Amino acid sequence: MFWKFIATGFGSGYSPIAPGTAGALVACAVLWVFHEYWPQFYGGAESWPELLLLIGGFFFLGVKSAGEVEKEWGHDASKIVVDEMVGLWMAMLFVPFSLLNLGTAFVLFRIFDIWKPLGIRNMEKFNGGWGVMMDDVLAGGYSLVVMHLWLMLKDGVLVQRFIGVAAG
Repeated sequence: MFWKFIATGFGSGYSPIAPGTAGALVACAVLWVFHEYWPQFYGGAESWPELLLLIGGFFFLGVKSAGEVEKEWGHDASKIVVDEMVGLWMAMLFVPFSLLNLGTAFVLFRIFDIWKPLGIRNMEKFNGGWGVMMDDVLAGGYSLVVMHLWLMLKDGVLVQRFIGVAAG
């Protein structure tokens, strides 16, 4: 029962419509609750050690839980969404907390998770829970890179650096 609770992202994986999206939304809710009610744990960009602890803990819980429920549900069943939670949290690493940033990370992560470009699909070939988790870790990693490029562009940092290099 415990492993199903973890694997299904606290039950969100039982959603009859878009369970992966439901799991990613739960991950957003977790970050929002931490930010609002426990800001010393997750206050945003400066809270990266805490977020890494959350990601690492749920990554290994996800590997174990996905491996356990695989015996009953099969490999990477749609009900398993703990991987979406970890991937979404990765997309928010070193990112200042705002609802805009959280929403942007959500959209980017879901695009990479569904589309699976740049070797993401290859990660599914790992055995057991490792394959379940690794594709979303990579999707979260790509989302993280795009998030930071977007933040630099939004804040004008990327433009300033480009102009400095072009002038230089």
